[in-house]
Amino acid sequence: MAMLLQARRILTQTLPRRNSNSSQAFVKLLGSASRGLHDNVPGSKLFDPNATSGKVITCNAAVVRGPKQPFLMETIRVDPPRKMEVRIKILYTSICHTDLSAWKGENEAQRAYPRILGHEAVGLVESVGEGVTDLKAGDHVIPIFNGECGHCPYCTNKTTNLCQTYRVNPFKSVMENDGKCRFSTMNGEPIFHFLNTSTFTEYSVLDSACAVKIDPNAPLKKMSLLSCGVSTGVGAAWNAANVQAGSSVAIFGLGALGLAASEGARARGASKIIGVDINPEKFNKGKEMGMTDFVNPKDSSKPVHQRIREMNSGGVDYSIECAGNVEVLREAFLSTHDVSHY
Repeated sequence: MAMLLQARRILTQTLPRRNSNSSQAFVKLLGSASRGLHDNVPGSKLFDPNATSGKVITCNAAVVRGPKQPFLMETIRVDPPRKMEVRIKILYTSICHTDLSAWKGENEAQRAYPRILGHEAVGLVESVGEGVTDLKAGDHVIPIFNGECGHCPYCTNKTTNLCQTYRVNPFKSVMENDGKCRFSTMNGEPIFHFLNTSTFTEYSVLDSACAVKIDPNAPLKKMSLLSCGVSTGVGAAWNAANVQAGSSVAIFGLGALGLAASEGARARGASKIIGVDINPEKFNKGKEMGMTDFVNPKDSSKPVHQRIREMNSGGVDYSIECAGNVEVLREAFLSTHDVSHY
């Protein structure tokens, strides 16, 4: 919950104020992620798949129409899922910095408008398209931007999880099946998709390879973070770094991603986890996630990597950079041993 609230604060600080009604409406939409509106509510009470399956659904969505333009709450049309697709009802959604970057239009080649952003969410399957056998109406699912078909050379290779077809692709803005959109305005104008997911809407259509079934007893309002932040951070320590028991780890940037990375390192048995951040308020939360030591770059003129080397006999075994900054990445690299002990 703390991570969700933090994301909401970031959102309210960065959205434009010129059109306050639109921005507030968008924040209100995302605010549902921090309220238990849908917990313990059977799927049958949220929608009737018999009444909507195979039909166009009219619902509300937060639509962005240009770089840094206010999010507009619009009534849109959502088409039924086609072959190997699913339509889901979004119950909770949260925001990631990737959404913010896309909203700003930082990469011109990735711009596509109008568009529905969002990729961290949890929901219920409303209906499935032809050929979908592993999901059915009523299943609890999380959307994933890095989908897996399960049978291509990449999916069957233990060294990568980048599916040949459904891998994350920031340039992609349409469905894989036919290269078209499943969203449109009430006037028929296509609305583009985002990262295989588009979750800032009441209903979304995904490739079935981009939806993962979860335990129906899991707390829904926390599960949206598994779509990106938590899985990315834990996976960085657990899979990418393959942290070993008894090892030392430095984590640069203690936002949702960094905290999740710390949890992953703790779960793998790391004996020392050093958190690095310029905000000392994050250190207490870091302790809850297994961090044993903390470094604030502002506390000393000495480079962070030098301080970490002094703290841990020449450096750490693993270093995980979670800030997305080149200079921080350099410090993270220099903080490691020349040769890992593991």
